[in-house]
Amino acid sequence: MGVQGHLAGIAVWIVEPLLLLGVAIALSWRKLYRTFPVFSIYIGFQILTFAILFPVQNLRPYSEFFYAYWAFQAVSLAIGFKVIHEIFLDVFRPYHTLKDLGSVLFKWAALVMLLVAVVVAASNSAGEQDPIVSAVSIVTRCVRVIQCGLILFLLAFAKYLGVSRKQQSFGIALGFGGFASLELMMVALSNSSHISQPMITLINSFGYDLAVVVWLAYMLMKSPARDVSANLQVSQRWEESLIDIQHPVPGDSLIPMFESMVDRAFSRTGADSTHEVPAPQSFRTSATSKVDLEESFISQQLTKP
Repeated sequence: MGVQGHLAGIAVWIVEPLLLLGVAIALSWRKLYRTFPVFSIYIGFQILTFAILFPVQNLRPYSEFFYAYWAFQAVSLAIGFKVIHEIFLDVFRPYHTLKDLGSVLFKWAALVMLLVAVVVAASNSAGEQDPIVSAVSIVTRCVRVIQCGLILFLLAFAKYLGVSRKQQSFGIALGFGGFASLELMMVALSNSSHISQPMITLINSFGYDLAVVVWLAYMLMKSPARDVSANLQVSQRWEESLIDIQHPVPGDSLIPMFESMVDRAFSRTGADSTHEVPAPQSFRTSATSKVDLEESFISQQLTKP
């Protein structure tokens, strides 16, 4: 890629903080920083990263810029992963048990990625590639896969959770998921040597700018209220099932005892009725109902000394 490609890369990089600044203004204007505090921190950190790295990109020695860049990348990944958690909590806000389960899963996912990063850094300590670069690259791919999974999850289960595709949480996930898909595609093309590294950098920068445009559009757009239609019965059943697992009915509860007493009573009544002469139809229709029999039997059992 020649001089024109280099200038295009600089232009795309300069446009990025301007778009991010627009997102920050929209977050402040719509008071959305209260709903998405971690995402607001992420946007501010990206602006700070550009303000520090862009002026010193031609600094000599280059190693200082190199390590500063990858250090900022590591912090950005950590905040970006926390943004995924924030979106997940916003989506499952009405379902406390599902939200708690998701928080536990995200903590374990973060721990696994941290262990993977440490192992990769240790195994590449004597290799050609810098261990920090290897660790951050591996964690980046893990986070990108999770971001892709998040947007696929929202596309599949949005109607069951009452999440509209016009909500800010969906827009944030859409921006992250779209950029993550593009970056993973570029990684695959790079490994197969079908595209040069400068071109990959330019495409990734352009894709990230498009993601910021998506965020800006969703931050400026008014979010509709959550859907309360019958589709939410599925997610409510999930919530109730998890509650039953966490808080099972005690074994000494009176309800199972009463049910067993009524079942024994009906089994005896059924056994006795097999030896009796069938009653006339008029007598059967005027007999005591099942509910009355249950109530009278339970009251007799409770009044026994």
